[in-house]
Amino acid sequence: MSPTSTLEDPRVASALDRMFRCAEQDDATSSRIRAARPEGAEPLGPQEQADAKAEVYMPISAQGGRLLYNLIRAARPATVVEFGTSFGISTLHLAAAVRDNGTGEVISTEMSAAKAAAARRTFAETGLDDLITVLEGDARETLATVSGAAGFVLLDGWKDLCLPVLRLLEPRLAPGTLVVADDVDLPDLAPYLDYVRDPRNGYQSVTFPVEDGMEISCRL
Repeated sequence: MSPTSTLEDPRVASALDRMFRCAEQDDATSSRIRAARPEGAEPLGPQEQADAKAEVYMPISAQGGRLLYNLIRAARPATVVEFGTSFGISTLHLAAAVRDNGTGEVISTEMSAAKAAAARRTFAETGLDDLITVLEGDARETLATVSGAAGFVLLDGWKDLCLPVLRLLEPRLAPGTLVVADDVDLPDLAPYLDYVRDPRNGYQSVTFPVEDGMEISCRL
C-alpha cells in the first residue's frame, strides 16, 4: 500500500472540508460586521479587529495549505511559528506536515479568544493537538516569550503587523529559514513586501502565484 499524508486522515480531511465550507460565508459575514459599525467610527486596533471579526475565517486557500505542507516536509523544521491561527485551517496543514516528518512542533498565535478556543477543539478532534501550542494574545508580546530558533515561519495575521512580527523573530532565524506571508495583493502587506524584497535586509524572496499570492522568503 502506498503511504498517505496526514492530510488524508478522515478526521483532518473532514475538519478542513467543514472549515473551508464555513469560510465561503466570509464575505457575507464581513459585510454584516461592517454594516453594524457606526459611520465615521474610529479605526479599530488589532485586538478590537480580532474581537469584531471573531466569526470570520480568513483562511489560506486549499492549494496554499498544500504548498505549506510540502515546504515543511522538505525543510523538516524543528519549530514552526505561525502568526494568525484564526480557526486553524493553516495550522492543520502545518501540523500534518510535522506529524508526517516524525519530528517538530507548531507554535501558533491568535488574538481572538473565541477563535483560539474553537481552534483548540478542532486540533483535539483531529488528533494533532499534541503538536500544536496556541499562544493567545498579541503575537508581538507572546512570541517574545518563546525561546529557541524558528525553523519555519508563516505570517498570516493582520497584514500591518507582519513586518513587526518578522523583525521580532529575526534574531531566531538561521540562514536558510523559510518565511512565508499570505495575501500579497493586500495593500497593508506592502511595507512587509518592500522589506523582504530588498536584498539589503537579508532575504531572497519570490512570489508564488497561488490564490492571492504567497511571498516565500529565504533568510540569507
